[in-house]
Amino acid sequence: MDKNFIGRQEEIRLLQKLQKSGKPEFVAVYGRRRVGKTYLIQQFFENKFSFAASGIIGGKKEDQMFAFTSALAVAGYQGKKPKNWLEAFEMLKTTLEQHNRKGRCIIYIDELPCFDTPKSGFVKALGHFWNTWASLRKNVTLIVCGSATSWMVSNIINNHGGLHNRITHSIYLRPFNLAETEAYLHTLGIYWPRQTVVETYMMLGGVPYYLSLLDKQESLAQNIDRLYFRKNAELSQEYNRLYASLFKSPEPYLRIVEVLGKNKQGMTRSELEEALKTPSSGSLTKQLDNLVHCDLIRRYISKMNGKPKVKDAYYQLVDFFSFFYLTFSKKITTEDYWEQHLNTPVANTWLGLAFERICVAHQYQIRHALGLDRIAVEFYSWRNNTTPKAQIDLIIERADHLINLCEIKYTYSEYTITASEDKKLKARISAFSYATKTKCGIIPTWITPHGLFKNEHSASVQYQVTMDDLFYNPSK
Repeated sequence: MDKNFIGRQEEIRLLQKLQKSGKPEFVAVYGRRRVGKTYLIQQFFENKFSFAASGIIGGKKEDQMFAFTSALAVAGYQGKKPKNWLEAFEMLKTTLEQHNRKGRCIIYIDELPCFDTPKSGFVKALGHFWNTWASLRKNVTLIVCGSATSWMVSNIINNHGGLHNRITHSIYLRPFNLAETEAYLHTLGIYWPRQTVVETYMMLGGVPYYLSLLDKQESLAQNIDRLYFRKNAELSQEYNRLYASLFKSPEPYLRIVEVLGKNKQGMTRSELEEALKTPSSGSLTKQLDNLVHCDLIRRYISKMNGKPKVKDAYYQLVDFFSFFYLTFSKKITTEDYWEQHLNTPVANTWLGLAFERICVAHQYQIRHALGLDRIAVEFYSWRNNTTPKAQIDLIIERADHLINLCEIKYTYSEYTITASEDKKLKARISAFSYATKTKCGIIPTWITPHGLFKNEHSASVQYQVTMDDLFYNPSK
């Protein structure tokens, strides 16, 4: 593998284990577009596949069949063209039996959802291939890969037909965390301060391809203007492409995400239905579930009297790329938009909201910083719609009957707790205790990039988490 390969240690350990398993393996690799699925598989196996094919994004049935047949030819097949997918997989069997060398037989099918064009019968043919041939051979590893997460889950992982319970392992590849993002930037020759890395994460997430577009000779602001706001900017069309790659019918998903993008704190289902002007339905339930599975939105449930109230669940947009794009894409007035709007109210408000999402995405790192690695904890958020309204974005309820109630602030220096803010925090704690009727002890916990400035209001703060704590890498 590439010596500069970053992260993916758990996935690599699993692939190494599968190489030595001595039994047939059927592996599904899925995750958002540009997250590095293909790169991981190609690097690990060093492109040494017995058969490798890739679907054509947006292609018709004949395009997909051409791609598969061309891959058969590379693998050694010299016969006639298949008429359908059952014939295509029969030809794959014959080719592998004739040309596969001794050792592990690695079959790799990338962009799998693309092959499943309407009424093609591709999934049934794939199931037949696995059940009648591949699963009977101890040396076969079949790896299927796709960006259309909801399709992969419905048609492969949770298939109720011929592939029911056939997957032996699934790998859901997530974006890099902050530590991996910093390490990856170093391989690009980019050695920015950690606060700049945090802001990079806010705008691009931990998506390796987006990060690879950064130019080390430019500042972060210059990079963002070039990637988002200049004429023909490289990421100007990525928003629509992302959702088209994840969902075969992306329009309803885009509507949900765009509504959530306008409401920074989250919305209940009933609020979403009203904003979307759509009645409650099973379709909306499925769409919300799919968006949650893709890590584009999160569902969080308030606790009242210690019990979760599912019907009062809130939904919040948490995908960093989408959040940045939806906040600023329609406000473009110049090709140097981001450079000209640094330290403006609209940018600072967004930075604060984005930092809250970073903290939610790095719960493991916060848990480690608080010394809670070995105790059972539950993370959730809380929102009170009564007067006065109150919201707490991150609460950690512990098995030792204590609750870390987290206050999250984004600053460029030590944060100063003022008398009025101290009063507001105490009011929120009181509202939370009254509404939830919790019997746990409440511990105010502050998460800020540079810690708290010491004064009479910070003296009672027992726990602090800083920006450096968020860079903890559990895989090391």
